[in-house]
Formats: sequence, C-alpha cells, structure tokens
Amino acid sequence: MARDYDPKAVEQSIHTIKALSIDAVEKANSGHPGTPMGLADITFEIWARYLRYDPKDPSWEGRDRFVLSCGHASMLLYSMLHLAGFDLPLSELKQFRQWGSKTPGHPEHFHTKGVETTTGPLGQGIGNAVGFALAARMKAARFGGVFDKVRVYCIASDGDIMEGISSEASSVAGHLGLSNLVVFYDDNKITIEGDTELAFSEDVGKRYEAYGWFVQRIDGHDHAQIRAALDKALAQNDKPSFIVARTHIANGAPNAHDTHGAHGAPLGKDEIAATKKAMGWDPEQHFHVPKEVYALFADRAADNAADRKTWDAELAAWRASHAEQAKTLDAMDSRAIPADLLEKLIAVVPDKADATRNLSNLVQQTAAELVPALVGGSADLAPSTKTLIKKSGGVAKSNMEGRNLHFGIREHGMGAICNGMALFGGFIPYGATFLVFSDYMRPSVRLSALGKIQAIWIWTHDSIFVGEDGPTHQPIEHVASLRLIPGLAVVRPADGLEVAAAWTLALTRKDAPTAFALTRQKVPVLARPAGFDPKTMLKGAYVLAEATGGAPDLVLIATGSEVGLAVGAREALEKKGKKVRVVSAPCLEVFDAQDAAYRASVLPKGVKTVSIEAGRTDGWRKYVGDAGITIGIDRYGASAPDTVLAKEYGLTVDAVVARIEQGA
Repeated sequence: MARDYDPKAVEQSIHTIKALSIDAVEKANSGHPGTPMGLADITFEIWARYLRYDPKDPSWEGRDRFVLSCGHASMLLYSMLHLAGFDLPLSELKQFRQWGSKTPGHPEHFHTKGVETTTGPLGQGIGNAVGFALAARMKAARFGGVFDKVRVYCIASDGDIMEGISSEASSVAGHLGLSNLVVFYDDNKITIEGDTELAFSEDVGKRYEAYGWFVQRIDGHDHAQIRAALDKALAQNDKPSFIVARTHIANGAPNAHDTHGAHGAPLGKDEIAATKKAMGWDPEQHFHVPKEVYALFADRAADNAADRKTWDAELAAWRASHAEQAKTLDAMDSRAIPADLLEKLIAVVPDKADATRNLSNLVQQTAAELVPALVGGSADLAPSTKTLIKKSGGVAKSNMEGRNLHFGIREHGMGAICNGMALFGGFIPYGATFLVFSDYMRPSVRLSALGKIQAIWIWTHDSIFVGEDGPTHQPIEHVASLRLIPGLAVVRPADGLEVAAAWTLALTRKDAPTAFALTRQKVPVLARPAGFDPKTMLKGAYVLAEATGGAPDLVLIATGSEVGLAVGAREALEKKGKKVRVVSAPCLEVFDAQDAAYRASVLPKGVKTVSIEAGRTDGWRKYVGDAGITIGIDRYGASAPDTVLAKEYGLTVDAVVARIEQGA
C-alpha cells in the first residue's frame, strides 16, 4: 500500500516540479513550460506512490517503466529524476537544452539515466509503452509471475493521441489485453495553434473503449481522483487502462493558465514571479527544492528499496527451482549468441537458387533455435515476407509464450512496439513488411537508430522485380534513402551465404538496428574463390570474383539480385579481353567502417568502377568516382513481368555490357 505523506510536503512537491520546469525553460530561453505544470499532479502521484524504481540501479530488471510520450515536456521528467535521487543534479537541470548536458530538449534514453525511451516525435512513446508491456507479459509467461509485477505508466498528450501511430499501437494493446499498461491522457484541450476544437472533436475515451481498453475520466488536478483511478487501473486483469485526465496547461500560472502560448515558449520573468507568489514562494529564488520535498522522495526510495528486496528474493527463489529456465533467461537478458553463429547459419543454406526472402526464413529458423531472445512478426505479411518462426506459436491474449507477433496492418505501430520490446530487455525483435512500405514506419526506424536499439527490420519485395504489382509496390528510392539514416545498417544480400551473414550481423550489432532488403524472385548461388573465408562477408563488401589474368582494369560493384547480373556481365566482358573484378557489397555502412587499407584492397583507386543496383543511383558516386558509371533506376517502375522489366530498364547482361562499352 502506498505511503501517506504530509499534505504540506505533497503541496511543496507539486510546486517544486512546476518551479523547476519553468525555471529551466526560462534559463534556456527555450522549451515547453505549460505541459509540465499541467501534469505535475498526475506525475507526482505516479512517482511518489506507485512507480517502482531504484535510482542507484536505473536498469534494475524488476522496475516499472515510465514513458513520457509527450517528450516536449521533458523538464517534467528531469525534475522527477532529480527529486527521485537519480544521477541528475540540479546543475544539470540548470543546463537544460545546452551542449553536453544530460538534459536535452527531448528525453534520450541512451543519454540520461532513468529515461526509459527516447520520445519527442508524438505517438512514439505510446507505441514504446505497448512494447514494454508486451515484453513484460511475454517474460512473465516464460519465467513466472515475478515479471507480472512490472507495470508500465505512460503519459500522452493531445498530439500523441492525434497521431496515427497511437491508434495502431493502442489497438494492438487492447487486442492483447495488456492490463499491465496504464496510459494517462493529458486532456488539456490546447495545441500550438490554439484550442483542440480547431481540428480534434472526437470522444477519445469512447475510441479507446472500442479498442478494448478500460477507460476512466477524472480531474487531473484532484489527487484523490488520480489515486482512485490508478487503483482501479491496477486491479484490471484483462484490459489496458486509459485515464482521460482533464488538465489545464500552465496550471498555477495566473495569466498563462489555459493559453496556447504556454505550450512552447518561456513564461517570462514577470509570469514566473507571479506564479511563485501565488504558490507562496520567493519569486527571486530559482531552482529551489525545499528539504521536505527531498525527504518525501527519500521515503519513497526506502519503500522502493523494500519492494526491490522482495522482488529480487522471489526471482532468486524461482531461479533456484528452475535452473534450466534461468539459463534461458540469462541468455535472453544478455542477448547471447554462439561464437560460431555464422558457421551454424551457413550450414543450413541450400545449394540451389531461391529468393532471398525464402533463404532468410530458412536461416531464421536456426537463428531462433540458437538465440532465444529473437522474436518478431509482420504487418500481416508473414506468408509473403517469410518471417514465421515455425517451431513457435503466435502471441495472443491467451498465449504469451509464443514468439510470432501478429501486428496487423500497422507498420508504424509495429516499429514503435518493436523498439519498446528491445528497450525493455531480453528481446531482439524483428518487424517485417514490403520494402516499399518501410515509408510507413520510417520514424520508428529512425528512432531505433538514434536510440542505438538492436532491432531487425526485414523488408522484402525489394525492387522493380516485384513485377506485375506495378510502381506502387516497386521500391526505387527506398534503399538509397534508408542508407541515409545514421546508424542503420542496410543489408541487401545476394544469395544464401550473404543471408547467413546478414543474420549474423544483425544479431551481433547490439547497439544498432539492422535492415534487410530481400528479393521476391530467385537469385543464383554465387561461386566464391578458392579458400574464401565466409567472415569476409561481415566486412560489408568483398571481392566475389577476381579478374582473370592479372590486376583488374574494371571493377563491377553490385548488391542483392544485381550481383548475379554483375557476374554475367563479367563473363561477357572477359570474353572481349577485359580483366573484370566483381565486388559484392551487401552492406555499404559496414564496408565504410572498415579501415582504409581494406577498402582500397576491394575498390582500388585508379581503376574504372561501375555500380549496379536496381534502385536510385544516388550515393554510388562515392564508390565509383567521377570517372565511374552508375547503373540503376532513377524513375518509377511499371506493371509487367520481371523479365520484361529487366529488359526495359536496362538490367540485363547485354544492356550492362553496352553501357560499360559506351562509357556512360
């Protein structure tokens, strides 16, 4: 049961949260003061009475998760982290939004201890929270009820709720009955442009009831109502909870109260002074924390320490009686992989032509057996993307032990949920769809890269060779565009061996996401030179076929399905007396990270170089140089059989040879 606090200390705590937030925004001359003020009451109740955490060990496995989906209200979270005893001193709050501080404009989980996920792009936090809740339930199903104690608390703004991603993720949560998830909707009826009535008039509560959530409506400044709503939410056993909290932006500011101007600009010295006077505070005192506020949160820390001791003891007892399961739990938490993973994956690659999506699914089965952390699913395309783990069941409300997730046709929500699962710990999630629909989930993909999250994005049907479906389903700019995301490794494998290398790369990159671009059409088995070391594939690009008769006078560099085309062009050109090297480049980002000597050994300077890829040619000039040739597709595709498209778009051996001989 939550501790009762002295009412005066509670009041001072609320004032402190507001004052720290407005002082920091004012000092930075940048930020969002109104939302932290409006949410101070709710956030205090969550942190002071319900949220379980250990400020000395922010990554404690048994902690609850708090997600501030409205990341623009970051000073609210930073204030709470400071008061709760995390490693975030007042000196950092005074450096809000400044270079090198631990208090950036929007929360970044990899940067500030106690921040669970990076938020700011609205709606993403709700998706992450669903991922947290789902991961907790899946762990509980595997490893016992100790993980059932983990709760996820999320605060979402009007903007979060308007974004489509929140609808996608919330629908999934309701369908799965994630009763360990509580979302507070900050219904302050204010957006940047003015009152929400300008563009938003639906009954959000009814919408969430339709999703299958338990919905309550409260006054977000009435502490008794907040606690009663939380108690009812935590008593749910088959529905996530959505609490519509009517709040007032800039609550407590005499003139800025309920104004859209308080959303994204400092209140100003006069309004801050008036606000502090209304609180009974000295208006000349800044970044002040009364001793009774620190004392209150010290009491909460003591309660949480006792809770942790109990939780840890229960986990230890479970471990003692479930030794084998405990080993699996440890393997999942460490995201362990075998040292010989590449060799084991290569061993299952067949010696026959096939689509790389099919080869990926074959390799994936062995990867799933070797890496228990691997889970995932597709946006209703598993039969097409070939991403089902065949020896495991599907995750459902009645069965959380499965490893196959059914996201429905919700790409954006899928991305955010996968990110949340990865951040929760113990899972390496993958999300799959057609490459052309990666646009529907790009913000989540970007955040996985920004947040250094080990997620795997599997995108199939990777070129115009999708064929008859036509240009709406034929990626052209996608691979080139995705390569622009810093930290994302885009792997376009050419055959089964490179697929095995792709999975190895994805499972070993623990601090970054990896994306696969896989074919629908068959690709040939590629011959490697004698003595070829498969680990060379993990360098991103390598010499697949060396020039006959000496040093090359021409280098062909290609990816994916066009590597086979490059091999065919090499054979034709060598018959004409050319000395041609073929370089397969499944992952340019990894190749770029190699040392200069290796890169030069693969792509020697002074040798004419030609790139071949069934997509935009932008970006290839870096590798072929000013004198080189870029062969690709810089216009949309068309509806026709793939063999016809290859001819029409110049992706045949004869067309490639002709381009090279023409020198352009």
